Amino acid sequence: MKKLSFNPQRAGMLTFKRWGGQKYSLFQALRKQVRIGVLAVTYFLVAGINEAVAQTNSLEVNMEYDLDEIEVSAQRAPVTYSQVARIISVIEKDQIDAAPVNSIQDLLEYALSVDIRQRGTHGVQADVSVRGGSFDQTLILLNGINLSDPQTGHHNFNLPVSFKSIKRIEVLEGPAARVYGPNAFAGAINIVTEPSDNDALGIDLSYGEHQLRDINLSANKQLGKLSNYLAFNNKASDGYIENTDFETYNLFYHGRLKTDAGRLDMQAGFSNKAFGANSFYTPAYPNQFEETKTTFASVKFDTGNKVHFTPTLYWRRHQDRFELFRDEPASWYKGHNYHMTDVLGTSLNSWFTNALGKTAFGAEFRSENIWSNVLGEPMEEPIDVPGEDGQQFTNSHSRTTASFFGEHTFYIGQLTVSGGAMANWISDLNYEWNIYPGVDLSYQVSDPVKLYASFNKSLRMPTFTDLYYNGPTNKGNPSLKPERSTTIEGGVKWNTDFLHLQTGYYHRVGKDLIDWVRESEDFLWETRNLTEISSNGIEFIASLDVPAMIGQPFFIRKINTNYAYNSLNKAQSDFLSNYVLDNLKHKLVLSVDHQIWKNLQASWNFRFQDRNGSYAQFEDKAYVGEADYESFWLTDLKVYWKTERLQLSCSVANLFDQQYVDLGNIAQPGRWISFGLNYQIELK
Repeated sequence: MKKLSFNPQRAGMLTFKRWGGQKYSLFQALRKQVRIGVLAVTYFLVAGINEAVAQTNSLEVNMEYDLDEIEVSAQRAPVTYSQVARIISVIEKDQIDAAPVNSIQDLLEYALSVDIRQRGTHGVQADVSVRGGSFDQTLILLNGINLSDPQTGHHNFNLPVSFKSIKRIEVLEGPAARVYGPNAFAGAINIVTEPSDNDALGIDLSYGEHQLRDINLSANKQLGKLSNYLAFNNKASDGYIENTDFETYNLFYHGRLKTDAGRLDMQAGFSNKAFGANSFYTPAYPNQFEETKTTFASVKFDTGNKVHFTPTLYWRRHQDRFELFRDEPASWYKGHNYHMTDVLGTSLNSWFTNALGKTAFGAEFRSENIWSNVLGEPMEEPIDVPGEDGQQFTNSHSRTTASFFGEHTFYIGQLTVSGGAMANWISDLNYEWNIYPGVDLSYQVSDPVKLYASFNKSLRMPTFTDLYYNGPTNKGNPSLKPERSTTIEGGVKWNTDFLHLQTGYYHRVGKDLIDWVRESEDFLWETRNLTEISSNGIEFIASLDVPAMIGQPFFIRKINTNYAYNSLNKAQSDFLSNYVLDNLKHKLVLSVDHQIWKNLQASWNFRFQDRNGSYAQFEDKAYVGEADYESFWLTDLKVYWKTERLQLSCSVANLFDQQYVDLGNIAQPGRWISFGLNYQIELK
């Protein structure tokens, strides 16, 4: 039985090679490799320079992880590490605390093959995509619950939970339709929170330039067998340029009840965002404004012994008011856009072990509904917009999705083979059934070397915006077909005590991909199904633990780098693309974590991006032609002093004040300095 002495404050690379029976919470139902610290945001406490390196850090807590006893949930049933093929990157709490960021979106900027295109700062609004896909093709989950918005992927990260409440982020690359259903097209991102068994209060305050404030208050309270976590967040800023001010509120609860019958997880949250939307959807009207509200609740129960069952019920409501003119509207302006989506879903996952391996099966039913004054079909009778006096919804649309899953995993020596399929029925598709299969393989060549490969099919339904949105510069298409793709990938992983290397290749063929396009500069943007787009990508990861390599403490603890290359080839070229073809061609991230003196630490992150495609360039609100995206380098730095309960920090985003655009004409912030204080109060 292998054991590892691990310092959780160092949060280094922890690779599990042998397993037994303890659960380690990861993506449910996905086969993957667990790599803690593989992203370019890492956090390490070191012993100091010269004589300090020989001292035992006052924060060091030695823990033993029984590598034979940690279990990973994989596919639709849990499997051990030695039997998995696909890769998942995990950002742990210590890494989140050390990163020079203040939002989930900023943190994911460092993740391999993840593309974050921000319209607003500090998590106000950003489009998230994986491996060159569009922002509508990435599934977003909160503690395993699907929170993707059917109106538009622009709202996918309107989460009812603050950045400071997050315990872990899990990023899966590649399709996962046979596990999560439609819209897990190019990847999935799971945001994880966990109530603690210890009674404690948390205070996290930040203040920075542009009148930035970020107030986070949280509490953990144990009531018998029920663990409770409650958090409140308020964040605001005057904005870094005109009409980029914002104010957000979050209230979130996560409860966990442990009983003899099983474990019940309950969560609920509310989010409100109001922000100046400078040039969000067109630079012709830079004085835009938007306010969104998100309400969410779910319950999930894990039970069973020989046959395991996990029933889940969830509900999400999203409200959106978009103002093309924040003030002084044009004479032709008819009024604001109002939308409300309701999503109600229920699912059941089950699995059991047999002589041939592990068998899993399940089903999910999801109802998606929208009421709007611009999206959907006309209603017979309008209804009032909640919270907006005198406003009414005049249009609506509803669709229902049913998905059934089956999967089986074989273990043959060092070879693991897992195959399965999703059978899917969507009411908008003439009530037809479609099947999306997949297979994953891995082979342990030797103790440090593993080969992996997979083949998967996936789909994505058009959003309600794709189908119905008509505006001054846009035209929807109610006849859109769903996107479909076939993806193959493979690679090799190498792990030693101090070095992790991984390289892989993927090829995806997408058919009927949905994009906003126009044939020339004189046409409106309209949604179409592109005939075919193929994507080829190469990914590389290297993570070096310097003290482990030299066999003694050292002031540089960790050096991480990741690089992703993606190339898209379209089958037709008689249009300009607004989203699908503007993918990251090159992305390089380098991070270095080191000690300055005793408890004083620093985290450096360097990022290079080179994007394909072009954007409509405007000057003085007038269109002047298409402009290619320019590549850029960014540097972020965080210096922090941390004890067991207190952390003081100074973060500098865009240290060298680089001027750049990453989405249309929207100018991104220059150098932004902020200061933070985090204090934890134990109540027992």
